[in-house]
Amino acid sequence: MATNDSITLSGRVTSAANLTTAVSLARAFAPDGKVNNLLAVGGVHQVMLEVRVAEISRSTMKRLGINFTYQRGQDFAITRLSELTTQTVDKEGFINTVFAPSINALFRFGVNSATWTGFIDALKEDGLVKVLAEPTLITLSGKEAEFLAGGEFPVPVPQSGFANTITIEWKEFGVRLWFTPNVLDDGHINIKVAPEVSDLDFTTAVQFSGFIIPGLTTRRASTVVELADGQSFAIAGLLKDNVRDSLSKYPALGDIPILGTLFRSRDFQNERSELLIIVTPHLVKPLDMAKQPLPTDFYIEPNDMELYLEGMLEGREKPGTIGERGRFDGEFGYVLPSENS
Repeated sequence: MATNDSITLSGRVTSAANLTTAVSLARAFAPDGKVNNLLAVGGVHQVMLEVRVAEISRSTMKRLGINFTYQRGQDFAITRLSELTTQTVDKEGFINTVFAPSINALFRFGVNSATWTGFIDALKEDGLVKVLAEPTLITLSGKEAEFLAGGEFPVPVPQSGFANTITIEWKEFGVRLWFTPNVLDDGHINIKVAPEVSDLDFTTAVQFSGFIIPGLTTRRASTVVELADGQSFAIAGLLKDNVRDSLSKYPALGDIPILGTLFRSRDFQNERSELLIIVTPHLVKPLDMAKQPLPTDFYIEPNDMELYLEGMLEGREKPGTIGERGRFDGEFGYVLPSENS
């Protein structure tokens, strides 16, 4: 409807995109661009996003380090590779040997006042890590939602202009998710999704004023997709394969065949991981039920006999009771509403 001063729009449109298009066209023909917008967007515009983040990480480490120390009384001492041992001199001038905690074997022999000691650091380690997160978020069309399952770690920050003043900033890590949906025609949903998985990494830690600050190992993806209600898509199968091999040896002696093993130290590490993210959007609407069922509604407190004599964590259903099942360890969680609810 048009008047001399403005154009009035009324009715219902099927999506927010159509609403924006209608208002833009009306402003192009309205006097002075004045538009009275009485349009309403029909349909469901709340979007629930189910996300499954799964990661498997395998690591293998092999380490072999050999170190010798020679000491003759309190007059002369020498040590070599791998930092398994160090020699220190106390206030009285006596030579002392300091052992590293990674030493797991040693051998020793002496002749008169001279002592030879061999230290061995041998280790083979296999690790397996499984990460599984299933966050669920609900937001309106065009609005961003955020989810974090993880924690925070402190980072000391010196303050400029204040001597010896350090404040603490908290950095977040874990499984994080951002998503912004836009409901289109015919139940289709345009979604911008940005998942992130991060974990503390002490192999890249730094020391600052006596504090040990870990680094972060981060896996991040960002994408925009369009799909129908209930359809799923996999964002990425992110693969990582790191191999590290380091060799330390004593000059000349470490190159001797066979015997050179006693003068070498080797460190081998292999890390493999795979990350997969699956996202499923749903159009949802509020339930009309006056009281929503909760998982705790089905829990029955055990009496003294059930708790102490029978070792039960949940009591049995009492005869004649209505609405109590007494079995909390079955299926529970959110329930998607049907079209008729």
